[in-house]
Amino acid sequence: MNGRTLHDLVSQAHASNDYDALIKLVPYAQLIGIECLRLGDEMVFRLPQNTENIGNPMLPALHGGVIAGFMEHAAMLHLLMFMGAPHLPKIIDFSIDYLRAGHYRDTFAACQVWRQGRRVANVSITAWQTRQSEPIATARCHFKVDEP
Repeated sequence: MNGRTLHDLVSQAHASNDYDALIKLVPYAQLIGIECLRLGDEMVFRLPQNTENIGNPMLPALHGGVIAGFMEHAAMLHLLMFMGAPHLPKIIDFSIDYLRAGHYRDTFAACQVWRQGRRVANVSITAWQTRQSEPIATARCHFKVDEP
């Protein structure tokens, strides 16, 4: 991080509305192409359509593991950006419900922190493609947020 703290990177990202430096801290998020879009006080994560993320070429549809990874990493980045975590949160558990096929198009996710204590944070994630009211998947995860 070139001598800068995580807090400095988050502050700079919010000031410039450019979250690429934070995404580069998480190799898998960078690999699948996660992007962050800030809309006022809300953050929406975007997974652009990419042929390398296809799991079923006959439909074509996104690979379920890519959808889950996108949602998990969106939750981790959300905690990092808005909850003042001093380091990258560590996943404790993750549970996903697939609701419909994730077709070959841009996919979006929004997160909500239900509880953040001293040690653990509970986050829910909703992913959609066409309308937010028609999710393709929902997930819940817990992160360890205290010092490693």
